[in-house]
This record gives sequence, structure tokens and C-alpha cells, in this order.
Amino acid sequence: MKKKLSHIDDSNQPAMVDVAAKGVTLRTAHARARMHLPAVVQAALKDGEIHAPKGPVFQTAIIAGTMAVKRTHELIPFCHPLAIEGCRIEIAAGAKSELLIDCRVRVTHKTGVEMEALTGATIAALTVYDMCKALSHEMVIADVRLIEKTGGKTDLKADRA
Repeated sequence: MKKKLSHIDDSNQPAMVDVAAKGVTLRTAHARARMHLPAVVQAALKDGEIHAPKGPVFQTAIIAGTMAVKRTHELIPFCHPLAIEGCRIEIAAGAKSELLIDCRVRVTHKTGVEMEALTGATIAALTVYDMCKALSHEMVIADVRLIEKTGGKTDLKADRA
């Protein structure tokens, strides 16, 4: 069976996916954004947190990412509005100059939460960038990807995290 884009209707026009006939299941998604931090930003990390003139960076990024998860349908045209049941964002130092931003989302619904998890991780990363840009503009947000999703027709687990 040939795959086709889900947001294109039979007349080749953009359309929201009709989920009326789908079953309600627990849907989860885990997305990750990686940030590469220059030495000056890394030096500002104290006890796993950056305190910038704008406030506590990681805590603010977690709040911004959570807000973005809940508003994904307002940002991406064909996303369904969802009553998010769970959202957890974690920010941790990775290898070398890396920062890992993980966003996990869950809902019991007829449609998945992949876009919500990807949006949450991305907005959290952008918030870190915004709050630290006074130190350096050399930060890089990279490798935003879906790590895992469950529920619906298929489950997915990335080969590498």
C-alpha cells in the first residue's frame, strides 16, 4: 500500500485529519532537543541551572515548554486541540557541551501527541537560547526529534536517543 500525506484530502487540498471513527486510547510521546552550548554559557551552569538576569533559565524553559504543549493546536494549523493529561519536561547536561531537553506528553484521545512533545522540547530550547543570548549567540539548537510514541495504530521507538 502506497503511503500518502495524512493532511491532504482526496481532491489534493490541505485538510485536518478526521478522527471521528478512531478509537480512544492512551497516547504518549517523548521528544528531545539537543543544544550545544559555548564555553561561556557552560561556565554559567551552577548546580545544573543557569541563573540569568531574566530569571532561572531552566525553570522558565520548563514553564514555556509546558505552555507550548498546551497550545500546539494554535501554532500548527492541522493539530487537534487536546486536553493534555500529562506533560513533563526535563533539562540536563549531556556529553561535553550538550544540553538535553526531553518533553514527555500523554493524553487519552483519538489522536497522538507527537507534535505536542516536539513543540514543547523546541520551545523550551528556544527559551534557553533567549535567556542566555546575552552571554553568547553561539548556542545551537539541533537534533529535535521524536524518541518514542505509543498508542494509536503504531508504536515507535527511535533506534538512538
